[in-house]
Amino acid sequence: MSDTRDPAAPPAGTDSAHVPPETVAECDPARGLSRDPASGLSHDPATGHPRPPRREFKARGSFVTRCEGCNLPALNCLCPYRVQAGSRARVWLLTHPLEHHKPTNTGRLIRDVLPETEVFTWYRTAPDARLLALLDDARYAPFVIFPDDHEDYAHRVVGMDRVMAEVHADKVPVFIILDGTWRQARRIFRKSPYLASLPVLPLATERLTRYRLRKPASAAHLCTVEVAVELLRQAGDAEAAGILDDYFDAFNDSYAASRRHEKLEQPTPAMRRLQARGASAD
Repeated sequence: MSDTRDPAAPPAGTDSAHVPPETVAECDPARGLSRDPASGLSHDPATGHPRPPRREFKARGSFVTRCEGCNLPALNCLCPYRVQAGSRARVWLLTHPLEHHKPTNTGRLIRDVLPETEVFTWYRTAPDARLLALLDDARYAPFVIFPDDHEDYAHRVVGMDRVMAEVHADKVPVFIILDGTWRQARRIFRKSPYLASLPVLPLATERLTRYRLRKPASAAHLCTVEVAVELLRQAGDAEAAGILDDYFDAFNDSYAASRRHEKLEQPTPAMRRLQARGASAD
């Protein structure tokens, strides 16, 4: 969730004595940066140190005509196949800022299907206040989803049995998925002190990725929505997992066809299942 601070105030954690008045006047809390109009430099929200300006991010395909509802190319809109579901477990996405600009990001599919999904933008020096508050909420049992490939946090690694134990204790299990590239996810994991005390839940699955819109380093590297599907399935939310998996397949096929400038004339099996679910819910 974005911060709604007064844009005329210094960003959280910034010592205003080190930030010129003209810089404070052009703070951008959504990016966690402030800008000095005289020099064009951005400033770190915690230290006030200047940073070189960045070019505006341009995703490949940014000039394609897109549906305002699903953000897919209008040629193969995903909106007719959107079906919402409920789940006992929750998903919170901690998303790298650049992922929001990528139309191929699959994290947003989770929120389409599971309306109680929370999405937070990650900034190293400006953690989201709402996320911090939710981490302290006794109703939730949060788990950071991350591989158990380093000894320095081995004492924090748990399995799905721990998740089920929290369910039996009337807690709401929460899967915190680090939404970005592997390199970005590792940085988020290492540079977020508020995650350091949380249990780490590695995803144990034999599933291979079906994601065709970006080339993974390995077939075992699942995209964000595939991780959510497998976690929900293992936590007992089979119906929600199935709907989300079908929605991912519909997204995958729709987007791939649009890249080829082809119109899908007939719905795929996953699309037909989603249509049937939507019709039964009406």
